[in-house]
Amino acid sequence: MVAHSHLLRAGLLGVSLLTASSAAFAGSCPADKVVADGQGQKSGATAPKDVTDVVLGSIDLAAQPASIPDRQFRMRRLAIKPGGVVPWHSHDDRPALIYVAVGQVTEYASNCAMPIVHNPGEVAEEVKGTSHWWQNTGKTTAVLISADLLHQQGDAHIM
Repeated sequence: MVAHSHLLRAGLLGVSLLTASSAAFAGSCPADKVVADGQGQKSGATAPKDVTDVVLGSIDLAAQPASIPDRQFRMRRLAIKPGGVVPWHSHDDRPALIYVAVGQVTEYASNCAMPIVHNPGEVAEEVKGTSHWWQNTGKTTAVLISADLLHQQGDAHIM
C-alpha cells in the first residue's frame, strides 16, 4: 500500500511538472501561424509609451569563461502600464528570454501571422529572425523580466 501511494504521488508530480513546463511556453506563435520574417505583424510604435525599464544586473561576458567580447549578459525589469508599448525592435543580434511575471501583454511579431498573447508564468524566446513590439492590452500594469545578450557599446537596442 505504501509503494502504491508513492507511485501515485510520483505520477501526480510528473503530470504537474509536465503541465507547468508546457504552460511556460504557451505564449508562442502557433506552428501553423509561423511565417517568414517580415511576413507577419507589421512594425508598430517607434518610441516607448508608459514603460519603465530598469537594469537589475549585468555581467561583462569578456571577463567570463565564455569570453564573448563586447557583450553583456543583462537582466531587466520592464513595467508596462495598461495601453503602454515596448516599441518595435529586432533580435537579429540580441537573443533574449522574457518572463511574464504579472499581467498580460500582446506581442506583434514579424514572423507570426497573428498577435501573440502572453500571460503570467510564460516565457517568450526572442531570437534571430524576430522583430516585434509589445503592448499591454490588459487592465493592470504588466511586469516582465528580460534576460538578454547586449552589445556593450553603441548598441541602439534600448528595449
